[in-house]
Amino acid sequence: MTDTLNRILPTVQKPARYVGGEYNQIVKDKAEVDVRVAFCFPDTYEIGMSNMGLHILYAIMNAMEGVWCERVFAPWGDMEDAMRKNGLPLYALESHDPVAEFDMLAFSLGYEMCYTNVLNMLDLAGVPLHAADRQGLKNLVIAGGGCTCNPEPLADFVDLFVVGEGEEVIVEIVSLYQMAKAQNWSKERFLLQAAKLGGVYVPAFYEHCYGQDGTLTQIVAQKGAPEKVTKRLIEDLNTAPYPTRMIVPSTEIVHDRANLEVMRGCIRGCRFCQAGFTTRPVRPRSADTLYRQAVESLENSGNHEMTLASLSTSDYKYLPELTDRLMDYCLPRKINISVPSLRVDSFSRELMQKLQLVRKSSLTFAPEAGTQRLRDVINKNLTEEEILDTCATAFSGGWNNVKLYFMLGLPTETDEDVLGIAELVFKIIQTWRKTATNKKRGLRVHVSTAFFVPKPFTPFQWEPQISPQEYTRRQRLLKEAMYSKCVEYSWHDPELSRLEAVLARGDRRMGAVLEQAVKNGARLDGWMEYFNLEAWEKAFQSCGVDPAFFTTRGYGKGEILPWQTIDVGIAKAYFWHEREKAYRGQTTADCRTQCGGCGMNRMLKGGVCNG
Repeated sequence: MTDTLNRILPTVQKPARYVGGEYNQIVKDKAEVDVRVAFCFPDTYEIGMSNMGLHILYAIMNAMEGVWCERVFAPWGDMEDAMRKNGLPLYALESHDPVAEFDMLAFSLGYEMCYTNVLNMLDLAGVPLHAADRQGLKNLVIAGGGCTCNPEPLADFVDLFVVGEGEEVIVEIVSLYQMAKAQNWSKERFLLQAAKLGGVYVPAFYEHCYGQDGTLTQIVAQKGAPEKVTKRLIEDLNTAPYPTRMIVPSTEIVHDRANLEVMRGCIRGCRFCQAGFTTRPVRPRSADTLYRQAVESLENSGNHEMTLASLSTSDYKYLPELTDRLMDYCLPRKINISVPSLRVDSFSRELMQKLQLVRKSSLTFAPEAGTQRLRDVINKNLTEEEILDTCATAFSGGWNNVKLYFMLGLPTETDEDVLGIAELVFKIIQTWRKTATNKKRGLRVHVSTAFFVPKPFTPFQWEPQISPQEYTRRQRLLKEAMYSKCVEYSWHDPELSRLEAVLARGDRRMGAVLEQAVKNGARLDGWMEYFNLEAWEKAFQSCGVDPAFFTTRGYGKGEILPWQTIDVGIAKAYFWHEREKAYRGQTTADCRTQCGGCGMNRMLKGGVCNG
């Protein structure tokens, strides 16, 4: 394999993606290993190596005695072509051994558009695609990550799904596998025991029944599998394993910096945000823990930038204390601290001044909607006054670059709401003219609009998605209304977002479509260079599946939803109540101001979420 790889590498882009050998990677003696895990990230090296979850689980599994976890990434198109042409199977970076030789293949699913990569990687590895065709324990395929809240589109291909946070359950699964392998268990016996661990969904143990209209009529649990699979949760993040000796990539990656996860969950309750609900309750790390992790991570990696990461970092309640301590360490060493996921209503001049001490970058905010009416519908809990005041604070502090994120196609949206985005942008430009202290460089406002995708486990999970044609009309309406030269406008591809909605809300019938799409050439769908709409359209047609069934049709209140076997801790009735409030234009206070009674407190031993 090494000779073949050496011949291929000079012919492809960014060969450093495929060689391994990075600082802090873990290599073990195979003679002392009884279980080998291929951690398969179904996207490119640059994306995968920027993923915190990969580094956390990689460290946890490699800390287990007798277990060796190695990394595998999806190759770029030129590398895949060369591998297939030269008969080089998919391999792991640490050992360069073929993935087919591994005991377990663990996929991380963070984005629906990576699903074709999962199938393509299995095919490139020479591993049977269908779970039913993989006999015995060899090549057991497991999957975790945010997308497992609706595992059904991949049910044909994955042996078991991890629902929720993986730090504890991955140790339980791998330990059970060690026992099963040592005692020569059958695959079914292993899966039956794994299904009892909690947070483990084995699709083979559930039968999905459909009516003549195509809707689900029944989901039947079999062989003692639980009726509901409740997500796993790490209650105390201060004691949770977090690697501070992460692998240092040997080539540039998307987020080439040290990452510090300050908290999990979000207090806000934006009605479109799946992650905000599925990661509840809010659990912060202490400032002491984070400071220690930050210093160790920086010293072990040599990075000169650190990101304080979470869904809404400016809501981290110990942020002032943490940034003060970090600046004392970082400023003399010229290490930059970045704070993404800023909330407009919790942005402060004091925080801004700290962030610009080393290096000033653009500021990013997400108003999501252009009018107050629609921001109330989606429960953004953000006023125009707060947006403009925050921009004034930034402009008076010397910032000239602002990125603004909005969505088009939100429930109840009208043309007035669309044009409201342009009006808000114009007011921000006026604010810059009045308050900016650094006008020589000029103002740059980057506006980006996404196509709203209704996701499972949100109050909008029942909503229809508007058609790509209607999205394009609204996008053009907005573009024509923003005529200032200082505004840059970009938008998501509507067909890609439609497909994302199909995969996010699809059922098991999507398995055949996925398989056919891969045969038609679909892969790397998240990259516009490779997104192949024709491959998907042909797959839908040949499989007799109408994508509109999962998008523009919407779902009825009493309809059985494909993801109903999964329990993220929030009652279906709560989501419907929030949907009704949305249509009345009523907001719900954030969790820190007032508990909304979503039910997540029952997931904590103390029964109280302190936010």
